[in-house]
Amino acid sequence: MTTNATRPAGLQAIDREMARQHADALASFRSNAAMAARAAASLKRTGRLILLGMGGSHAVGRAVEPLYRALGIDAVALPLSEQLGAPLSLDGRTVFITSQSGESAEVLRWFEETGGNAETFGFTLEGGSFLARTAPCLVGHGGTEQAFAATRSLTVSFALHLAILGALGEDVASAVAALENLSEPSIEAALAALSTVRSVVTSGRRLQGLAEAIALGFTELSRVPCFSLEGGQLRHGPMEMLSPEVGIVLFRSDDATADLVTAMAVSVVEAGAKLVVFDASGRPPVEGAATIVFPPSTGLAAVFSMLPTAQRLMIAFAAARVPDAGTPVRSTKITRSE
Repeated sequence: MTTNATRPAGLQAIDREMARQHADALASFRSNAAMAARAAASLKRTGRLILLGMGGSHAVGRAVEPLYRALGIDAVALPLSEQLGAPLSLDGRTVFITSQSGESAEVLRWFEETGGNAETFGFTLEGGSFLARTAPCLVGHGGTEQAFAATRSLTVSFALHLAILGALGEDVASAVAALENLSEPSIEAALAALSTVRSVVTSGRRLQGLAEAIALGFTELSRVPCFSLEGGQLRHGPMEMLSPEVGIVLFRSDDATADLVTAMAVSVVEAGAKLVVFDASGRPPVEGAATIVFPPSTGLAAVFSMLPTAQRLMIAFAAARVPDAGTPVRSTKITRSE
């Protein structure tokens, strides 16, 4: 491991964000009760939800999409750019639009072109941003994330959704406990498994949104091709890419889809690809996989348990490959052009 004297400035910035992310997430969960109740009331009125965002913000939408559906809400997560180009009707829908900066180009254009609707709510880390001035917002504690890859912004955004799910009647105790009790299992075996791969694919079923968030971080930090495929989509053809030069990272939780993730893990091992499993299922590990074990959980409890360790893995993977990991060369933290 590098010391602070040799660690790239970009990774030191990420370290600072991660060091405060759980405290900021808990503060965000507790300080947004009133706005969360308003958003929950909107969902009870409409029964339909569209979640809009870009990059990590879209991955957050993908991660919570099945949680709202489980409560009987017709929830769909779309990239905001897709909604701009081929829009779904907003009639009768609650809209959650997420932008950690509240200033991205697509957010500005969407409000300019649509004006939002009476059931639009924003999610942001910046209380003085365009988004916060334009729509009723849940505002994350701690201000704008400064480091390049999304870490704290993901955790805080999930906490804002946790406040809404709680207002809808969901039992949030296990998710809050996961935030309050950070575990740091070893990533060494997982890092070794991925040390020789040329690309990484992340995948899940109920945790597919988390897989997508981590794939984005892998790519941004390591500059290695990394992407995400929902478990069924990975099975339908892309298995042809599997080889010892491909790393597969699977997310398995304690839910009805766990056996499907297990079956995929077995197939990956049989194909000779390098396999890492983030496992909160309570099931036995798959032979041949580098497994990182968490207490059995699902939903946001599983997300909060796994996310910091997955972040550590993506950072260590990048640090081993890129001398200036964490410093973007073709991107900016706030994307101001489409």
